[in-house]
Amino acid sequence: MTEVHALRALFGIIQGAGGTSRGAARPAMGRRRLGALAVAAGLALATPAMGQQVALSGVAGGKALVNIDGAAPRFMTPGQTHQGVKLLSTQGDSAVFDIHGRRQVLQVGDAPVSVGRTPAAPEGGAQRVVLTADAQGHFMPAGHINGRAVQFMVDTGATLVILSESDARRINLDHAKGRKVSVNTANGTVVGHQVQLDSVRVGDAQVYGVAAIVLPQPMPYVLLGNSFLTRFQMQRTNDQLTLDRRF
Repeated sequence: MTEVHALRALFGIIQGAGGTSRGAARPAMGRRRLGALAVAAGLALATPAMGQQVALSGVAGGKALVNIDGAAPRFMTPGQTHQGVKLLSTQGDSAVFDIHGRRQVLQVGDAPVSVGRTPAAPEGGAQRVVLTADAQGHFMPAGHINGRAVQFMVDTGATLVILSESDARRINLDHAKGRKVSVNTANGTVVGHQVQLDSVRVGDAQVYGVAAIVLPQPMPYVLLGNSFLTRFQMQRTNDQLTLDRRF
């Protein structure tokens, strides 16, 4: 069973005190395959003077694991340049870069830096985000929950943002204080915890006060569900998904 089918088989209907709703089992936007499970998905901000976004995902053996514009992370060695980003050096959990002539020091887990933007981002972040699909037609943007880096999978079939307990612990989310909810899966009923996330960020678009459910099962990605997506008007054209901020 492939990873995408295994994930969809795991989650069936999410039931809370307020009733029953569709869970993450069906692909996002049904037959149009708006769900995202590919690692190599591009992310761009559709603003005229957009800055390039660079994030440091890890440091190992003198190499830096770098995420550029939401694409899949790649290892870089000191002196190497990719898409105008040059790694100068690494030390501990930080790395020094030259990004289009500007020197930047990045820490592992920090929010991406945006270099080259002329206008300041409006309150709440960008008003438009454009996601580019991979070869399989999937969307999977890198992002942040409460300021900590996560890997999202876009899924309009998920009512809320859904993450695993291991991801919750990694980002220091105290999910145990959340309201318990019953979740029916293909393998039976499990108990999750519904919580309120302080912020969810994709690119430069940040939404505050986002409902989520933390489940005990391991998950390869955080499902980016409708508690975030409904803040945007979504339009897919060929291999691009445009999210325009509604409120």
